[in-house]
Amino acid sequence: MIERTQYLEELKRWKDKDLIKVVTGIRRCGKSTLFELFINYLKDSGVDEKQIIHINLEDADYNFTDYKQLYDYINSKINVKEQYYVFLDEVQNVVEFQKAVDSLYIKKNVDVYITGSNAYLLSGELATLLSGRYIEIKMLPLSFKEYKSVFETDNYQQLFLEYMKNGGMPGNITILKSNPNDLDKYLDGIFSTIVYKDIMARNNITDKLLLESVLKFIFDSVGSPVSIKKISDTLTSKGVSTSNHTVENYINAFIESFLIYKAERFDIKGKNILARDYKYYPVDTGLRSYLLGKKSDSDMGHILENIVYLELLRRGYKVYVGKIDELEVDFVAENRDGLKYYQVALTVRDEKVLERELRGLQKTGDFYPKFLLTLDMDLESDYDGITKINVVDWLLNDEKYH
Repeated sequence: MIERTQYLEELKRWKDKDLIKVVTGIRRCGKSTLFELFINYLKDSGVDEKQIIHINLEDADYNFTDYKQLYDYINSKINVKEQYYVFLDEVQNVVEFQKAVDSLYIKKNVDVYITGSNAYLLSGELATLLSGRYIEIKMLPLSFKEYKSVFETDNYQQLFLEYMKNGGMPGNITILKSNPNDLDKYLDGIFSTIVYKDIMARNNITDKLLLESVLKFIFDSVGSPVSIKKISDTLTSKGVSTSNHTVENYINAFIESFLIYKAERFDIKGKNILARDYKYYPVDTGLRSYLLGKKSDSDMGHILENIVYLELLRRGYKVYVGKIDELEVDFVAENRDGLKYYQVALTVRDEKVLERELRGLQKTGDFYPKFLLTLDMDLESDYDGITKINVVDWLLNDEKYH
């Protein structure tokens, strides 16, 4: 198992705190493995196996028809004298699961951990019922640092080019080490499960062709502002009949299933959010490669941008696309310390390209940190307060560049 250190440390920090721990993320990104790692940590810390209750609600062995059966089953294994740790994988598969979770939460000797593959988990009734009583840990596929840790090579630049294409779904690793030709077959399995189970079934969608057409459009538009009307008009012009309403519903379903993330636009001068033409980023560049085929290789600059976006999310930032007059800054990253600005480019060896990439950062009118990330192998350099860094160094040295 790959040590998902960032997420494991987070679970350790929240252990025994009076909050439900909710781990969310796309299917197969490693949520169940994280629970296994944490359970091993509990056992190593002296917790007896009988104090740990781990249920995967996609396992046919646990066929609970409603929340009461789930609650009664767990409650039968608990006594008041000991501390218990309850882990529920894919809890959204049980009808009214939130009632079971809440009933377990109010027991003083039960520490509750749940996972879900749909943002619906934390919307509606659950959010209302558990308001202020849960902490969400947002899990993503492997970072490049995690990906690199399982390959014996010093050529990180070449490994990164492979990561850009293959993506970071944890299951990729075994396949890449044994039979790389099976990778698309594996990714097809993930994609089909997300599309059929998490999107079509949950949202009563019947038109798989239209659904895939919308998703391909978004995957193919990484790094470009996209409007719902533009998607609808483009598909209609190609003979795929749809409407703005349908496209909007599909996009929301993709976001809910963690298949894509929406980056809002941020007016740097006014320091406020703009209300249209968002950018969308796939959760994994390997899934993008699978869906688009050879076409996916044609835009390496925007794939690089996608990887930087996801890494900023991992590092705990809110991430926006920056706009300043007619110029753009690829990312405005915000946390409690303020803002950071990032521009991303494959290479800036051409002076004109360098000038273009620096222009937006030079016009921000403030003194927040500014970075230019590229694949160029030059040493780190500074342009009047704008730091140029090799993106692989930036990805591997998260503590230095956090």
